[in-house]
Amino acid sequence: MVKNIAVIRGDGIGPEIVEQALKVLDKVAELYGHTFHYTDVDMGGCAIDKYGDPLPASELEKCLASDSVLLGAVGGNKWNDVPGPMRPEKGLLRLRAGMGVYSNNRPAKIWHQLADASPLKKEIVEKGIDFIIVRELIGGIYFGEHKTEGDVATDVLKYSEAEIERIGRIGFETARKRSKRLCSVEKSNVLDSSRLWKKVMHRLAEEYPDVELSDMLVDNCAMQIVKNPAQFDVVVTENMFGDILSDEASMITGSIGMIPSSSLGATTCGLYEPIHGSAPDIAGMDVANPIGTILSAAMMLRFSFDMPREAQAIENAVSAYLDAGYRTADIMSEEMTQVGCSACGALIIKHLKGE
Repeated sequence: MVKNIAVIRGDGIGPEIVEQALKVLDKVAELYGHTFHYTDVDMGGCAIDKYGDPLPASELEKCLASDSVLLGAVGGNKWNDVPGPMRPEKGLLRLRAGMGVYSNNRPAKIWHQLADASPLKKEIVEKGIDFIIVRELIGGIYFGEHKTEGDVATDVLKYSEAEIERIGRIGFETARKRSKRLCSVEKSNVLDSSRLWKKVMHRLAEEYPDVELSDMLVDNCAMQIVKNPAQFDVVVTENMFGDILSDEASMITGSIGMIPSSSLGATTCGLYEPIHGSAPDIAGMDVANPIGTILSAAMMLRFSFDMPREAQAIENAVSAYLDAGYRTADIMSEEMTQVGCSACGALIIKHLKGE
């Protein structure tokens, strides 16, 4: 099978972690008889330096012409003084909107080899951490009107029933493939947009009688994620709440460097990226953890390319790497062997097996 992948290396540690993911994909192609063509795309700070724009139209077109997009990370202190509309992060928002990827799916799963790395108590971790946050990605306060008039700033949070319904369906369909439990998270005791969210979710629930729907206020959810994460299977929520909760969820698993994500819309052309930032303080030092990016590539194979065997092979290789006692600095413990970014990628490839 031949697939075209747009590759956004980005800023900071982005180029390093993406390079390892591409090497893993090349090994998968070799083992399973596929061909992956890569097209480099400039986005973020590097695009600002090159074009004066975080995502030029020509670069977005490359993404739209691909079968899927693999992204490292964008941004950094270097571009802090760039005007708001031209910040590196605006390129990412523009990319999501341009691709029409309205559903961001972030798994929070603790690998058994990293149980001791979780900041939670042992008895909480032993109950299990394995849930997924389905976050609405191209609506809400991030995409509402933003303005400052004198000493007053305003950001508009707006959702339509159609926007809520389409992400709600993703939540229900995802729950159907897991343990059939869906928790809808909002702030309906305060926000009109959340009251509409709750109304639409309960209307949808009538179409999914096999899925158990529960409601939870976002502040309570933030507490429950650290108190009893085992209660969750699939969480569906709006853009800003999902952004915050998924970062919280990633940290209880031991390291933000381990967590992949997928962003999908109405087609199979998706955007895949680790959930961490560009970490400019360690860029170029060969110490970053590339596993989040490598697992993002595995998600791309599974959800966009219909290659479940290949995706599982990557996940098995990561597990074997961890079993062998190797760790990058972010998840290092005394009894383990510390390796750098490139060595991590090479060792995972060593454990990658075909069928």
